[in-house]
Amino acid sequence: MHILRFIIESVLLGVGLAMDAFSVSLANGMNEPAMKRSRAALIAGTFALFQFAMPMIGWFLIRTLMEVFSFLRKMVPWIALGLLLFIGGKMLYEGLKGPGEGKADVGTGALILQGIATSIDALSVGFTFANDGFAKAFSASLIIMAVTFAICMAGLYLGKKIGTRLSGKASILGGVVLILIGIEIFVSSML
Repeated sequence: MHILRFIIESVLLGVGLAMDAFSVSLANGMNEPAMKRSRAALIAGTFALFQFAMPMIGWFLIRTLMEVFSFLRKMVPWIALGLLLFIGGKMLYEGLKGPGEGKADVGTGALILQGIATSIDALSVGFTFANDGFAKAFSASLIIMAVTFAICMAGLYLGKKIGTRLSGKASILGGVVLILIGIEIFVSSML
């Protein structure tokens, strides 16, 4: 049961984190309607790779600091709650604010910048893994990566077919999911 809960939470976290990348994928699909599958896989793979790397970097940074400052361990649920409320609230606000920017440039340099920009929130999510060992943080990051890849492939496909009408709703959904995960992490660690 514990493993199933971990998988479900990781998938939901992946969904929440991937919404920015989904929105950008929609725009990229609109910008390049004749995109080949290999190109779509490269774009989705880039987003997925960054979504994998950022939580691991965040986990590593906070674990290193926690070894030096072990008293921070009690602050982890508060930090996780604050970060996920902030990130989720920001995504929710941006989704409610209205449509984003215009078409995205999908050149190599722009793709890397998009990957960093859409995964920066995943860095702080890695901080929430601070009480977890390497294997658990790595597994969660792999799940986040797989979910991101699938969501971005869907975003590219939808972008090619129907445009960017879903991008605001994706940010709203992602924000709500991150806020709920932050509350769940906080409440379960306090009980």
